[in-house]
Parts: sequence; structure tokens; C-alpha cells
Amino acid sequence: MKAKPAVDRGERTRKNHPRIAKPALADHLAVMTRAIFQAGVSWAQIDVQWERLLAAFERFDPVKVSRYGDDDVRRIMDTPRILHSERKIRAAIDNAKNMLALDRDHKSFRAYLRSHDSYADLTADLRSRFKYVGDVSAYYYLFRVGENVPPFGRWITTVEGDHPRIREMVKSK
Repeated sequence: MKAKPAVDRGERTRKNHPRIAKPALADHLAVMTRAIFQAGVSWAQIDVQWERLLAAFERFDPVKVSRYGDDDVRRIMDTPRILHSERKIRAAIDNAKNMLALDRDHKSFRAYLRSHDSYADLTADLRSRFKYVGDVSAYYYLFRVGENVPPFGRWITTVEGDHPRIREMVKSK
């Protein structure tokens, strides 16, 4: 099974993270991984690195990423001018494996996402199955891949600092 690679859907604009109407499995992995890499650092920092991260992870083809071993982790760690977090790199690999299994078990990853009774159930399941996915990263991920999400406005007051991606999500609802 060869997954379609994540495409550059407006990423060159750096400040605009558009919703993806019909995401391929590689888009799901790319958006989830981006959310994980953004956690704890400036989102602008990941914006600047994004093209290099896409290249290092072979455009987030989940079949390829799921097969990565220690040599691939070292290769990515040696990639210049990207965040060098071994735990986040290994999380992307594990998440690719989980994504492929859910895609297979539910006949599509979108069917898996929509198999939950509520947003709360879905995000709890995402947090339990995928490494380093928390409340904000789950919301960002689901928002970007075009899933229905509740209004984010109530959360904006709980997040310290200025977060352009959160502002975009609040304004678009």
C-alpha cells in the first residue's frame, strides 16, 4: 500500500495553516506531527523549518515513516536547521504505525475519526493512541484536517501568550 505524500497546501505562506478538505493519510500524519513539533516551542520556529521537516520525513508518507529505524532517526537528527528532538521524531514513527493500523482496521482513517460519539471521546482516544497529542494539539490537528470541532473561543483565554494558529482557528469558526 503506497500512501499519497503530504502536499504543500499553502505551507509556503508560513502564517496560513489552511484546513484540508480531503486529507490523504500523509496529510493526517504531517498535520499531527506538526502539532507535536510545535508543542513547547514557538510555532513560528516550526513554520520556518517546515519545508526541511517535510523533506526529512519524506513528505510524511506513513508507510515509509512507519518503517524508520535507528538509522533514520539519526539521519533526521543530523538534518541541519530543524528541531532535533529524538522523542518527537520517534513519536512520529510510532504515530505513523498507529495511523496505518487504524486506517486498515476502520477501512479509512477518516472513518476512525468519525467512529466516536463525541469530540470529547475522539480527543480522549487520540490522546491515548498517539504519542504527545494533548488537548491543543488534538484540536489543531482535527481543525486542520477538516473535522468538526467545537468552538475554540472558550480555550483562547486559557492559553498564555499570543498564538497565531489558535487565533486563526477562533476566527474561522
